Amino acid sequence: MRTLILGGGGMLGRAVVREARRSGLPALALSRAQADLTDRERLRYWARSYRPELVVNCAAFTKVDACEEQRERAIEVNGRAVANAVAAAECAGARLIQVSTDYVFDGAAREPYAEDAPVAPISAYGESKLEGERQALAYERALVVRSSWLFGHGGPNFVASILGRIERGDRVLEVVDDQTGCPTYTPYLAGAIWELAAADTTGVVHYRNREPVTWHGFAAEIARLWDSGVEVVPVTTGEVPRPARRPAYSVLAVDRFEHASGRRVEPWGLGLVEYLADLRRGRIRA
Repeated sequence: MRTLILGGGGMLGRAVVREARRSGLPALALSRAQADLTDRERLRYWARSYRPELVVNCAAFTKVDACEEQRERAIEVNGRAVANAVAAAECAGARLIQVSTDYVFDGAAREPYAEDAPVAPISAYGESKLEGERQALAYERALVVRSSWLFGHGGPNFVASILGRIERGDRVLEVVDDQTGCPTYTPYLAGAIWELAAADTTGVVHYRNREPVTWHGFAAEIARLWDSGVEVVPVTTGEVPRPARRPAYSVLAVDRFEHASGRRVEPWGLGLVEYLADLRRGRIRA
């Protein structure tokens, strides 16, 4: 399956490339410098040149607070520009996989969100990603994969942020304990994307790792495994205000993925252990 990967220089894009190479699948990964998502003709050039059977769009403006402050840029990159990825896929007669987020939901639920649950984003980032979903799903050969709380090699993420604070010498970390979701290790998500591609799945599918946890609980496990001796103190969202609102509860239901794949989603703890082990061996940088 010849695959064109947009946003190939980012954290998830790199994981998708590594999984393709591990599986012996032909894939061309393009960075933003090579193929900016807002440049339709550039994307169409690559589609005509490479003739992919699948286009995977991992490109996005993912800084949630910056999206709040740069709303128009967020809507353009995460929303309207997805139509350019669609145009590239159409040009090559390829399928499209668009990666989206749990932030399309408002966080008011108390049970996992199914794929058909009402969407109601409460941030510019969530609004922009929802618009990207709409652009993608206008193409009949598209699949939207929603995920949450990504961490892994090759990009800024919550785990790297916590480790950075520990290594700078912070002995007490205040972390919010009233937001619940599911961390997702990018190599696991990359594998799931390839599984869904092989099954020719369309529509919307949720994928994340298990089990639900708060940011505080996640940070405490990071600190414990890093053997740091720091104290992780729970605080409320109101005590650490941010420009963008976050969903209080954004656990995604993964029944459709598990039915399609015939397996359970992986525990995030295994991914965290692997990620931290790689850091200790110096194989990657946080």
